[in-house]
Amino acid sequence: MKSFSKKLLAFLVAPAIFFSFTSFPDKANFSGEWKLNEGKSELGQFGPYAPRAIKVNQKTDSIMISKIAPSFNGDEVTLTETLPFDGKEIESTVFGTSKRKASAKWSDDGQSLSITYDIMLDFNGQTTEIKGTETWALADGGKTLVSQNNYTSPFGDNQAKGVYEK
Repeated sequence: MKSFSKKLLAFLVAPAIFFSFTSFPDKANFSGEWKLNEGKSELGQFGPYAPRAIKVNQKTDSIMISKIAPSFNGDEVTLTETLPFDGKEIESTVFGTSKRKASAKWSDDGQSLSITYDIMLDFNGQTTEIKGTETWALADGGKTLVSQNNYTSPFGDNQAKGVYEK
């Protein structure tokens, strides 16, 4: 019976020791202040309105994103939203009465974050819908944030890549 007890103990303890030394990759941390590098970016036709700076405060259960971008009249506008990582959709107001619904989801390996959104732009009673996905990933050892944005609107299917540096 002693032999069986020793084997059972070894069977139970060995995995505990193995897993205590095995580390699983942490999620990417996007926190910080990021500035657009236009030379490395591919902004497309809406480039003049792309965010010039992004401020991110990431917590374990959510991410707060503030994007500073030129407005249509040349002023600077800041859009801020806090997205939980549980996939819950959040609604916010952007550009006057226009609405944006968005949710965030981690990739399986935790190294990229996808933000799915639906914007209902309201210009003088005319509504335009834009649907898309913005995927974030870090590069250059965490010094670069790459934002790949794929979206559909009445203007067609578009994509833009913003490269932001700390």
